[in-house]
Amino acid sequence: MKRRTLLALLAALLLALLAGCASANSEQTKDYPMNYGGRVTLRILSGSENRELEAILDDFAREKKINIEMEYRGSLDIMRALQNGAPGYDAVWPASSLWLTAGDTGYKVKHAASVSVTPVVFGIRQSLAEELGFVDREISVADLLEAIRSGRLRFCMTSATQSNSGCSAYIGFLYALLGRPEVITSEELADPALGEEITALLAGVDRSSGSSDWLKDLFLTGGYDAMVNYECLIISANQTLEERGEETLYAVYPYDGLSLADSPLGYLDNGDGAKEEAFLTLQDYLLSDEVQQRIQRTGRRTGYEGVSAGNEDIFRAGWGIQPDRVLSPIRMPAADVLFECLDLYQTQFRKPSLTVYCLDYSGSMYGGGRQQLVAAMAQILIQENAAANLLQASAEDVNILIPFDSEARGVYTAAGNGAELEGLYVQVDAESTDGGTDLYAAAREALKVLQGYDLDRYTPAIILMTDGMSDGSYRNFRRDYEALGRDIPVFSIMFGDADPEQLEDLAELTHARVFDGREDLVEAFRSVKGYN
Repeated sequence: MKRRTLLALLAALLLALLAGCASANSEQTKDYPMNYGGRVTLRILSGSENRELEAILDDFAREKKINIEMEYRGSLDIMRALQNGAPGYDAVWPASSLWLTAGDTGYKVKHAASVSVTPVVFGIRQSLAEELGFVDREISVADLLEAIRSGRLRFCMTSATQSNSGCSAYIGFLYALLGRPEVITSEELADPALGEEITALLAGVDRSSGSSDWLKDLFLTGGYDAMVNYECLIISANQTLEERGEETLYAVYPYDGLSLADSPLGYLDNGDGAKEEAFLTLQDYLLSDEVQQRIQRTGRRTGYEGVSAGNEDIFRAGWGIQPDRVLSPIRMPAADVLFECLDLYQTQFRKPSLTVYCLDYSGSMYGGGRQQLVAAMAQILIQENAAANLLQASAEDVNILIPFDSEARGVYTAAGNGAELEGLYVQVDAESTDGGTDLYAAAREALKVLQGYDLDRYTPAIILMTDGMSDGSYRNFRRDYEALGRDIPVFSIMFGDADPEQLEDLAELTHARVFDGREDLVEAFRSVKGYN
């Protein structure tokens, strides 16, 4: 990629931030408030992997009478929020210090300290790991690439441009394939041999996700052979699999491309002394010996060498977990090279996306609903906008539009990332609102369209947006979906008076999820696209 392209990307990011891109993401979730009558409330912007620490945080809130509100977002969203000053938050807790360094351009973060450490590893079904010869020996990224090229290994992974675990794994792959340089440079990224190898490696991705925690949940729905995720989430998945009596995962640490999440918790200095004191109380609590032992019980390490003897039952050697392994992570590239890596991932290296948008143009979408829908699709299809969120299309991507009311109105296709994609947006803007709502008819039409493609070449998905209760038959859609026999997620965006039960049924059937677009439809579309 040429330097001017990188500068354009960074400029686009800055413009998006100034325009309010760091506003609340519709994918963010707030769990139950940890409120026990305290006079101070800490609002913490956190990575989703910290959900499993909520019991520890709840005990703190109850004991210290300091209220806690957690909001979960992806690592890049946290970085963007920091670049915009993270208004409304008192602390930030991303997966990696990388996002503090890249995001805290205003030097607002104080007292940052690592709470835990977890490496990013491959978790491979035990029987498959044995078949591949990956048990009880050191494995390189080249070994993984060979297994992928031979068709013996496919895996699930979060998007490198939307989640820290995916980004960390991807940078580790690049580092190893480049021969473990002192640091990755722009010149090395231009090597055609690197492009061929990383493209071949990422072709092994079965399913993508915008969240590490959701990726674990997806894997537990069954039918997948491997996933790239945090060691602690591999352990968590194995605990569930073992409880079910199912085959567990074997952890593989690529020795030449190992990356770590160091979970830094930092205070956002807003000049409030009471908040700062409450934060330091929380941080001291989390770093205390007793609580560090509890954190280890969740599968997180609390240092770079070993775990406590009393916690070795969590870090089980039979699962391939190596608690005594000295963690020597790769060196992350400088911020400008990091963004160059991410831009290359999105536009050249990742497995191409095949996305069908089923968009509701029923009569109830008249006015503001239609306007929001058109604005949302502008963020995906107009590439200058998409680049601001690292969601731009590649030359191999295929995007398909199926507008619907009481039936599917037509099928419009755009291949690549050029004029056809802009033309698809023109069609989105040209559709008028009228008629009833039958999302199942549109989704069944999407399945018919997808049958015309070699789905092994793509990461396919159906993105369905509706504002009402659907007519039509879920049973007929289910019949068609099961007859197709392919793992194609139907991600739904709920808007207006959409029936959440209907959308959840589609999500459960297709191993997908529902996004809430009722407060901000534009952000909902940005979030769901991060899963494809």
